[in-house]
Amino acid sequence: MAHSISDECINCAACADSCPVGAISEAGDKHKIDADTCTDCGACVDTCPVSAISG
Repeated sequence: MAHSISDECINCAACADSCPVGAISEAGDKHKIDADTCTDCGACVDTCPVSAISG
């Protein structure tokens, strides 16, 4: 199952920069993870400064 980003997201883009497959993009006032592209590697989890990513 792909990781997901909660409403706690502050739209800093740290997760997008860390994603090796480019599965994270801006979606309004936060970011979203494309479940079809996400490989569930978890690289984004540790980069989020507000712990908004779970999976």
